[in-house]
Amino acid sequence: MKKIFSMAAVAIAVATMMSCGNNPKPSLKSDVDTLSYAIGMSQSQGLMDYLANAKGVDTTYIAEFLQGVNDGANAGDDKKKAAYFAGIEIGQQIANNMMKGLNYNLFGEDSTQTVSLNNFMAGFVSGVTGKDSKMTVNEADSVAEVLFQRIKAKSQEKQFGSNKAEGAKFLAANAKKEGVKTLPCGVQYKVLKDGNGAMPADTSIVVVNYEGRLIDGTVFDSNKSHGGEPATFRVGQVIKGWQEALKAMSVGSEWEIYIPQELAYGANQQGSIPPFSLLIFKVELLEIK
Repeated sequence: MKKIFSMAAVAIAVATMMSCGNNPKPSLKSDVDTLSYAIGMSQSQGLMDYLANAKGVDTTYIAEFLQGVNDGANAGDDKKKAAYFAGIEIGQQIANNMMKGLNYNLFGEDSTQTVSLNNFMAGFVSGVTGKDSKMTVNEADSVAEVLFQRIKAKSQEKQFGSNKAEGAKFLAANAKKEGVKTLPCGVQYKVLKDGNGAMPADTSIVVVNYEGRLIDGTVFDSNKSHGGEPATFRVGQVIKGWQEALKAMSVGSEWEIYIPQELAYGANQQGSIPPFSLLIFKVELLEIK
């Protein structure tokens, strides 16, 4: 704490110096002096845009920025100051990147919920110092993974649970329509064109034409949107609903398939596909390579 106060005093002193117009004054008495000044000047090119756009700095506070630059540049090889400035840098990354990213990934646009910075920092400090730990680092990895998925699913359920209900309602009504059949996994399908070729396996590489849409008719993807050429991929590398449908098709077939959300992306947002979305695909199986 004493060190922080002493650094704060330095910061205040430098800020006062700069605010009073006592910025470093150039003395270009030699080629080295002039070179030093020129390089310093050249390094400032584009800096304001970089600070505003890449670092999120409000350039109204340029004096505070210059204060930090001055402190860092004059620290030299002082190991204590180097450690302090490294801590400042990582702390800024935690505040501006990690915390914001965690909150968005967990809670989306719901600004009423947030992870605890206090507890995050308590865990961080325990991990660094090895003191007062509530769990080992390996245990922390496992706990974080499990709880992240649980909390995210709960948050997504709160915001997008209606998509799940709409999908279940759609499938119940769709199952009663003429020509619609259901695979054991729960994927529904309607044969648009029969094929008589081979049927793929998990390890097969297939070539298909496809178009994907949501219940409301919104087209979110198709091979036409990727240049128009048929898509080529391994069966086992796509979502579960696609895998099960493809393995039931024969080459030359064209199906419309209806994939329950739990066999698609579940609670996860995938591009323009909202969480818990039932997906409808028109798929033509052209070839097994």
